[in-house]
Amino acid sequence: MPDRDTNRAAFPITRMRRMRRDAFSRRMMRETTLTPDDLIYPVFVLEGSGQRESVASMPGVERLSIDLLVEDAIEVQRLGIPAMALFPVTPPEVKSLDAREAFNPDGLAQRAVRALKAAVPDLGIITDVALDPFTTHGQDGLIDETGYVTNDETVEVLVRQAVSHAEAGADIVAPSDMMDGRIGAIRTALEAEGHIHTRILAYSAKYASAYYGPFRDAVGSAGNLGSGNKYNYQMDPANSDEALHEVALDLAEGADMVMIKPGMPYLDIVRRIKDQFGAPTFVYHVSGEYAMLKAASMNGWLDERAVVLEAMVSMKRAGADGILTYYAKDVARWLAKA
Repeated sequence: MPDRDTNRAAFPITRMRRMRRDAFSRRMMRETTLTPDDLIYPVFVLEGSGQRESVASMPGVERLSIDLLVEDAIEVQRLGIPAMALFPVTPPEVKSLDAREAFNPDGLAQRAVRALKAAVPDLGIITDVALDPFTTHGQDGLIDETGYVTNDETVEVLVRQAVSHAEAGADIVAPSDMMDGRIGAIRTALEAEGHIHTRILAYSAKYASAYYGPFRDAVGSAGNLGSGNKYNYQMDPANSDEALHEVALDLAEGADMVMIKPGMPYLDIVRRIKDQFGAPTFVYHVSGEYAMLKAASMNGWLDERAVVLEAMVSMKRAGADGILTYYAKDVARWLAKA
């Protein structure tokens, strides 16, 4: 790409405000455009029928039983949002040390996938591949006698979980666990089982962030985790170069897309990854980010529509090809009225 000429004529020959004067000229020079195609809607599914539970720390977000989730999915498709990301709320009685419910072919996530693909076959369904909703301790993997999360043993379970999701009809499996080598193991297993079209969205740069609290409330893992943390497998928020290394490994192992999580505090990471690799790059506008904007808006301190759209545009401007956000339906409606 040739260097751009930055030697513009001085004021008043050049008046930068000329192009900002009217809405039409601002639109003509707009560099970043946000559409519903950029959105992915994360949802929480629970057992039962006709069940609806509010998430106290995420006003406006609900856990839904499969029948109500299907109704929600129909609306999501009508709004032009291309995909939903599914997170199960596992009943306490089926949680275990070995997380065996994660790969139960009749588990909640697997049944939800089948119901969604039957009702809205053209809507992309993304499933979370991680063990924290299924373990009694709330960690993303199996633990040894010291409480340390083991890597290779965890990967074996993650592979079984991912294959079970693909067999149920998931379009995309999204390993969010941050175990080493899991992308290559999952890709090999999917190929061996004939799931050659199942895509992998790798949470490649998932940071050990304090912004995840409301999500853990929503899926019911907060109580299990207690005072524990995930520092020995999620990334240090102080690191940037490490993210490039993680992404390079995941792409080499067969990831189709990569994820940076959280969103706005890590937009420098999004830009570095997009510039370095050019691969499909996604960002997660996480529960804590949602909760902050929602709470400030509910108190009248911020204009909700304005700040949310600004947040979405900032992520797109940083290089994100897609944004997972609990605001997806609201954003799609706002864009339709723009």
